[in-house]
Amino acid sequence: MRQEHLDGYLALLGVARPEGAPDAALLAELQRRHLAAVPFENLDIHLGRPIRLVEDELVAKVVDRRRGGFCYELNGAFGALLRALGYDVSLLAARVFVDGGASVGIPYDHMTLLVRLDEPWLADVGFGRFAREPLRFDVRDEQADAEGVFRIVDGPDGDVDVHGDGGPEFRMEIRPRELVDFTAGAWWHQTSPLSHFTRGPVCTRMTPEGGRITLAGRTLIRTGPDGRHQEELPDDAAILAAYREHFGIVLDRVPDNTPPVVT
Repeated sequence: MRQEHLDGYLALLGVARPEGAPDAALLAELQRRHLAAVPFENLDIHLGRPIRLVEDELVAKVVDRRRGGFCYELNGAFGALLRALGYDVSLLAARVFVDGGASVGIPYDHMTLLVRLDEPWLADVGFGRFAREPLRFDVRDEQADAEGVFRIVDGPDGDVDVHGDGGPEFRMEIRPRELVDFTAGAWWHQTSPLSHFTRGPVCTRMTPEGGRITLAGRTLIRTGPDGRHQEELPDDAAILAAYREHFGIVLDRVPDNTPPVVT
C-alpha cells in the first residue's frame, strides 16, 4: 500500500499512526471505526460499473473516492490496511447460510479475514451487520459482542462455522486464499438475478452511537436506542442528498437496477 493511501486510510478512520507492534486492541479499534466510517454498499453494481478485485483499486475506492463496497472490496481493502500496519492477514473463503441455515450459497460467496497475533482472530468489515470487534478464531465458547452473542464452531470437512445469536451466519474454509480467487464469486454477485446484490441498491453503516443507518432504494431506515424509523424519500434529489449526508457518497445520478456487463 502506498504511503499516502496508508495515511489517508488512517485519517478516514480517525486513527493515529500506531507506534508499537500490531496488537489485538488496535485491531478491535480499527474494525469498530471501519464499520462506522466505511459503508457496506452495492451501488456500483446499479451504476453499471464493473468491480475489479485489484488491491490498489479497492483501497483507492475507499480512501480517494470515499466509497464502500461489498465483502470482497471492504475486506480486501481492510486486509491491505492491516498488512501495511504489520499484521499477519489471510483471506478466507466462506459460504453464507441461506434459507434459515438450511443450506449455503455459492463457493467464494463471502470473503473474511484471519489475523494471527499471539492468538488468531476473525476480522470482518464486509458482512453488513456483524460483530463490531474481531472474534477469537480458536475459541469455541460463546463470545459476547455489542451486536449480540457469537460462536465459532467446527463444521464438516474441516470447515468452520460462525453463528450469531444462535443462528448460522457463514461457513469458512481455513485454507488461505488470494484476492484473485474471489473473481468468480464477485462476478456472480454482480450479474446473477439470484444474487441479492442485483435486486436493488443498498447502502448501510454502523453509527458512532451503535445504531445503523441504511438507504435501500428510496427507503431511509434509522435504528438506534430510540427504536426504528423509516422514511420514503420523495425524489432523486432527496436520494442523492441522503447519500451525501449520511454516507459521504457523492453521485451524479441515482443507482438503478441495471447490473453492469462484467467480462
